[in-house]
Amino acid sequence: MIPNLWKASRDNSGVSAFGALCAAVGSEVGAGSLVGVSTALVSGGPGAIFWMWVTAILGMPIMFGEAVLGQLFRVSNGDGTYRGGPVYYMSKGMNNKVLPTLFAISLILGNGGIWCMIQSNSIASAFSNTAFLPSWCIGIVLVILVGLVIFGGIKRLSSVASYIVPFMAVTYIALSLVVMMLNYEKIPYMFSVIVESAFGTQQVAGGLFGYSMQEAFRYGVARGLFSNDAGAGTTPSMHAAANVKHPVNQGLSGMLGVFMTTIVVCSSTAFCILLSVDLNSGAVGITLTQQAFSGTFGSWGDWIVAGAMLLFGYTTLLSNIYYGEINIGWLCSNRQNIIHGYRVFACILVFLGAIVPVVSLWEVADLCGAFMVLFNVIALFVLAKYVKFALVDYKKQMVKGMVPLWDYDEDIVDLYKKKKGVEKHA
Repeated sequence: MIPNLWKASRDNSGVSAFGALCAAVGSEVGAGSLVGVSTALVSGGPGAIFWMWVTAILGMPIMFGEAVLGQLFRVSNGDGTYRGGPVYYMSKGMNNKVLPTLFAISLILGNGGIWCMIQSNSIASAFSNTAFLPSWCIGIVLVILVGLVIFGGIKRLSSVASYIVPFMAVTYIALSLVVMMLNYEKIPYMFSVIVESAFGTQQVAGGLFGYSMQEAFRYGVARGLFSNDAGAGTTPSMHAAANVKHPVNQGLSGMLGVFMTTIVVCSSTAFCILLSVDLNSGAVGITLTQQAFSGTFGSWGDWIVAGAMLLFGYTTLLSNIYYGEINIGWLCSNRQNIIHGYRVFACILVFLGAIVPVVSLWEVADLCGAFMVLFNVIALFVLAKYVKFALVDYKKQMVKGMVPLWDYDEDIVDLYKKKKGVEKHA
């Protein structure tokens, strides 16, 4: 049922399904895939990876619902593109203003603000340790690269992501496979350690350390959610922009994005670390990931991870700013002067993040993320009937041998009421 992303688009205008998926994956594959995974391993042990997988599997249907709702309740920008996301499906689907306002504030502070600084800091740290460049130089380069895209709108963002994301994902996975193949004899033991460590205290690596199931579960779930954003309400804004024939097409694409981000990319990082590095080495964060690749590629390993962090972090930066822009636009009735002002402010945050310590901001960002999940999950439960309605329509057309099509011109709430009215009197 995975859609052909090149055939899922209705026409060549606007944002393609593939472009939207790449932009969404670009927002998910960020520091979490490199820094978050290593942090989970050090803090929760190898078992954290097992719970990260579980989180991804459970997160796939959640992402499906988010993407479908993003499509159903989106609005036109008047130029062939669309905007949408939780604030739109909360306000239109639930006829509520308080919940989307609270969600918008949480996202703007978290993804639209603090996370911009964190991603920028992660990129600067990776390059300053490798190229010995001053942080302010890296910050200026990032501001220029970010500014060139965000002032061009969603079309430019999706176009850039369509080139960067496939390249960075395929390259990173291929290099990870090299590390795994050179350590193939350790792979069976690695998987046994992951599973055993996930379900209780296990003495690993000759009894040097042990981890409880609680620690593995805690860090695996936390970093799993951080890596794929399922339930957080961020990526629906990107999926809403896709120009597809049926909302379910984009829902299936959203599920594919979660799979690629956590099951494939994050696992690649985890396997390289577990096969190549001693978790007791004292290295943490991006340094631990660089050590894993340096064991195979020598000094080039540091550059590989630094380059991956640049591309992963860059696409995440672009998407986070876009998410902030969508929610600010909703709060201010899409006034362009305010949106342009936010873009300038976001560039300032990117520069500041590169030159100042941001360790204390992680907890604030996590708090904002927790509020986003809370508000979004409430909406997902209330609006699940619309997701089911779209899925039933998709399946009916598939059974008849038709290419599933959706009438985007008709309001989903009115359409749902009409359908239920017909069924009630049938």
